[in-house]
Amino acid sequence: MSPVPNSQIQENRPDGASSDIGAEGPRKYLIGGNWKCNGTWDENAARVTVFNEAGPIPENVEVAICVPEIFIPMMLSSLRKDIAVGAQNCGVNKGNGAFTGEIGSHQLADIGCPWVIIGHSERRVGFGMAGETVELCAEKCKVALDNGLKVMFAIGEKMEEREAGDTMKVCAQQLAPLAKALDPSDWANVAIAYEPVWAIGTGLIASPEMAQETHADIRKWISDNVSADIANATRIQYGGSMKGANAEALLAQPDIDGGLIGGASLKADFFNVINGIPKK
Repeated sequence: MSPVPNSQIQENRPDGASSDIGAEGPRKYLIGGNWKCNGTWDENAARVTVFNEAGPIPENVEVAICVPEIFIPMMLSSLRKDIAVGAQNCGVNKGNGAFTGEIGSHQLADIGCPWVIIGHSERRVGFGMAGETVELCAEKCKVALDNGLKVMFAIGEKMEEREAGDTMKVCAQQLAPLAKALDPSDWANVAIAYEPVWAIGTGLIASPEMAQETHADIRKWISDNVSADIANATRIQYGGSMKGANAEALLAQPDIDGGLIGGASLKADFFNVINGIPKK
């Protein structure tokens, strides 16, 4: 039996609608959703219906929802076309082989999935296991890029590291292997998702001023260690309990170029985040 072509998988997706309400900035906003390990088939189908019926997406905003891998075909066949579909992880393998349990980035690209999250703190911590090292995260990112995916690369510090004044030290430790692994041209397809670990799923959140300070430090680090042009072009998302109620204040900051949204991306409030961008 021949596989179903990508064009047939995606041919029934509704187009969605765009709006020009967003104010132009130096970088196009990127709002990512991370559904984590949530939802049944029926629950996620209902979420797709809610999102398909939601309002227009501002023209200066790119939106992608990263879902459990088993639901990617559903999303690719039914979610509105102006919301991209992403994965939450991929293997370090460059192609087919004996990698039991892994999903290759080449396989994600083959079915028409353009985005993947790499380096999320929940994977770096390892669910009670050893976790993914900074070197492994960087290598996975490079492999994914080489296979044609775009990457939301997550970094961030724990509460005790922030209290010790080590926020940027930790972020730099996570960024340094990435900068070493990537070619300059790779950065066009990478967004950095700053997610303070202490704010993920806790209800705690960095103040807009606190988040802006760290985002500016990350951009400066990229400028100093990669290039000023790449630093100016790279989108830096904020993650960590962003939702409709606080998105506008966070997204108004000059170095916050979007968000990587957890719980709020599972409900209609996700569109309040999308529409939290600065207006004309």
